[in-house]
Amino acid sequence: MRFSQVDVFSSEPLGGNPVAVVHGADELSADQMRAFARWTNLSETTFLLAPTDPGADYRLRIFTPGEELPFAGHPTLGSAHAWLAAGGVPATEGLVVQECGAGLVDVRRGETLAFAAPPLLRSGPVAADDVAAIARAIRVDEAAILDSAWIDNGPGWVGVRLGSAAEVLALEPDWAAFGDLKIGVVGPHGSGEAGDPAVEVRAFCPQYGVPEDPVTGSLNAGIGQWLTATGDLPASYVAAQGSVLGRTGRVHVAREGDTLWVGGHTTTTVAGEVHLGPDAA
Repeated sequence: MRFSQVDVFSSEPLGGNPVAVVHGADELSADQMRAFARWTNLSETTFLLAPTDPGADYRLRIFTPGEELPFAGHPTLGSAHAWLAAGGVPATEGLVVQECGAGLVDVRRGETLAFAAPPLLRSGPVAADDVAAIARAIRVDEAAILDSAWIDNGPGWVGVRLGSAAEVLALEPDWAAFGDLKIGVVGPHGSGEAGDPAVEVRAFCPQYGVPEDPVTGSLNAGIGQWLTATGDLPASYVAAQGSVLGRTGRVHVAREGDTLWVGGHTTTTVAGEVHLGPDAA
């Protein structure tokens, strides 16, 4: 089968988050998909399939090394890029429609690709005992957490707002304290310079076999839906992510009416074939 590895959310070579994409994977079993995702050991591996919904251009299954996800952001952009690069022609010019576990997701084509953030499956305030658990997991005093909210669009994110980007970058999590928590942390840069990122973001999800995800579309979608609604972030901004991991991730977020678009650069870094026979599981 055709194989692509796409770098997502950075214009600099090897600066973003890679996603492995297997094309034409309809004959693979779920066990084969899981086995390959464990083998690639990337935050996500995806499989392009024929759609079952007449409104979709393709169907996508998304796996971490530990489990399957109904939706994830950087795999959505990377897989749309791979599908287009392989000759995919969307039914609607300028718009790719992806079918996945979360339903249909629109991906807009412009200078870069951007997906329309899906509705949150869980939102609202975080209980006091959960805030205490989050503070222990990221090793901060509870008073340092200025705000928190559930921003789960599939992976299970809870969002935490700290006072500055410096505080976000300084975090040294206690992985043993996470339990089932998937924590996204955001703090403002405050430079005010045109073109500079407005916030720094980090994504902690050790349960998925990836303690810290380099650059995370689903989390940035949830953060954007949350903090543009509260007025803590403007309708259009850029988030930096991956700095601690040596990445130069840049996520472009824009609220247009009721839709939040999350986009960034996508680049094919590896292209070739993958052989997944019946013994792959």
